[in-house]
Amino acid sequence: MPYLDTTHDLYKEAALHPDVGLCCTTTPVWQLPGLKIPPIMLEMNYGCGSTVHPRDLVHQPNILYVGVGGGMELLQFAYFSRQIDGVIGVDIVEEMLSASARNLTEAERINPWFESSFVDLRKGDALKLPVRDASIDVAAQNCLFNIFRLDDLQRAIAEMYRVLKPYGRLVLSDPICDQDIPRVLRDDERLRAQCLSGSLPLNQYLSILTEAGFGTIEIRARRPYRILDPVHHDTDRIIYIESVEVCAIKDPMPKDGPCIFTGKTVIYFGKNDFFDDGKGHVLLQNQPLSICDKTASALAALGRKDIYISKSTYFYDGGGCC
Repeated sequence: MPYLDTTHDLYKEAALHPDVGLCCTTTPVWQLPGLKIPPIMLEMNYGCGSTVHPRDLVHQPNILYVGVGGGMELLQFAYFSRQIDGVIGVDIVEEMLSASARNLTEAERINPWFESSFVDLRKGDALKLPVRDASIDVAAQNCLFNIFRLDDLQRAIAEMYRVLKPYGRLVLSDPICDQDIPRVLRDDERLRAQCLSGSLPLNQYLSILTEAGFGTIEIRARRPYRILDPVHHDTDRIIYIESVEVCAIKDPMPKDGPCIFTGKTVIYFGKNDFFDDGKGHVLLQNQPLSICDKTASALAALGRKDIYISKSTYFYDGGGCC
């Protein structure tokens, strides 16, 4: 697949010669007590967001990170895991694995709590992960799956689903685009390798996750990312690209379809102390409750004037109806 060869060459070069401008992360780097991140890791932070969320990382989880970059998120994950081989890092680019190993050695020098043995670096393909079935608590990737064409993206998601334990979490950060991207840009191998022209509409991105079997989807952030414009690219209009941070949970699929949280909230303000919809949702008087889109639609269909449902904020931080 030629487009994957282009991607390999781009990130080989980025491993040998760090390129600060290759990606533009939209999330501040975690500042955690006792964690010192080597400057070289910051220079090689080739992501568009963050996949490190402390509430995912309790009880010393086994963690898989695909596309190791400069090792920064491997180090952040190890901060929570702190066990030998507790974090597995997989990459197809030999030079990136070597750079990450060097950077982790530097991290060990400046962080008394960290040992390089906490991270197991493996050469492997995201489309055929060198990881056992149902062995991982938290899997993550940052601005990698965006390079794949549709069939390969579906394979990569299926591989993540395979290696996760029941109720395990897949945390992703990728560019998205709800506009039509011209075919000439989608076929531009370098733009795709730069995680730009492969951007999918959000609804399609989420559908791929639910079709793989993930029963709960959380959208944790949605932010402006990049512009493809007529001056610099072969397009006759401005194309606006965003970054999104998503968590897909390997829950059993509900009979009535997945629970997708896009940051909607319901508030009941009727005359009673609470409202019970008879389907497991109890709304307390004037108390906000996060709800998935499925529940929002069901409540809206009731036509009640004493229930307010917000629009999607595309920010969800746990709790709520499901």
